[in-house]
Amino acid sequence: MNRSNLLIIIVVGAMVGLLSCIYIVDEREKALVLRFGRVVNVKEEPGLAFKLPLVDQVVTYEDRILSLEVGPLEITPSDDRRLIVDAFARYRIADVETFRQAVGGVGVSAGEQRLDNIMRDQTREILGTVSSNDILSSDRAALMLRIRNGAIAQARGLGLEVIDVRLKRTDLPQANLEATFARMRAEREREAADEIARGEEAAQRVRAQADRTEVELVSEAEREAEVIRGEADAERNGIFAEAYGADTEFFEFYRSLNAYSNALQPGNSSMVLSPDSEFFNYLKSATGNGQ
Repeated sequence: MNRSNLLIIIVVGAMVGLLSCIYIVDEREKALVLRFGRVVNVKEEPGLAFKLPLVDQVVTYEDRILSLEVGPLEITPSDDRRLIVDAFARYRIADVETFRQAVGGVGVSAGEQRLDNIMRDQTREILGTVSSNDILSSDRAALMLRIRNGAIAQARGLGLEVIDVRLKRTDLPQANLEATFARMRAEREREAADEIARGEEAAQRVRAQADRTEVELVSEAEREAEVIRGEADAERNGIFAEAYGADTEFFEFYRSLNAYSNALQPGNSSMVLSPDSEFFNYLKSATGNGQ
């Protein structure tokens, strides 16, 4: 082997050795340097760092905010109405060394499983102290804050920081849902029946008032009509009396014509009268006096 080849081998070996001493930490990550399984260094700032080759091992963890979906969870609020709750949490690995000690070499999945258990316990504990109406209402920020605060202390032991908790879905189980719908339907039907009854009562009052007003108006109108009719009759009789006093013969002629009009109506086909009856005086003579 000549000197040039030996030099190349030495340079390549030096480069490999140098590269094995260097590792890069991304800005989205944190790194732990393990020596025989024991943490010897924590690298949280992005950039280049050095380690012992063949001895040290570098393990990286996410430094970004992560999401954890908490699957459907059945809870029993204080009013014993069971609910199905879905939630999710936002968290980050705040202390990678504590997280490594808590979960070992299994990784993030083990930490998420333990955080999921914490979230389930806190959700059951907090929501079990309030009524279902509080949980189903749109104003649940205080409940979510209590769940987050309760999970923070327990998650800190895992090296995790719980940033936010949200309740996504809060529904009744299917059997309870149908029973609730039936109860709501019965309540609405009862309210409708009450409204109908109140409406009928109001209609009866309106009808009674209208009938009473009608009777009063008709009675008043009939009274006024009788008064007017009496006044008209009196005025007519006065005119007749004045006319009779002015021309006795004309008045008798007028009365005879009225008698003929009333007697000779359609249907009055026959009349039995004496031939010398005074009824037809104005029909038997030109002067109307029977001569």
